Amino acid sequence: MRSFTFNVNISYNIFLQHYSGAASSVVVLTDGGLKLQLPAVRLRGFLTHAGVVGKFRLYVNNDNKFETIERI
Repeated sequence: MRSFTFNVNISYNIFLQHYSGAASSVVVLTDGGLKLQLPAVRLRGFLTHAGVVGKFRLYVNNDNKFETIERI
């Protein structure tokens, strides 16, 4: 399994666009300089009143399919 680390700082109001259907994905820049696009729904569990903020690690399988994500 491969992993990628990245920082996210999305305000609560901006992330609400995901719930309205205006935004279905999030593009992040990994610590290694790669751009990753992931479904915004994968970040729902990390939403607080401040938004989605923190450093995360994303795990993908050998086919580069999403496995899990964690806040680190």
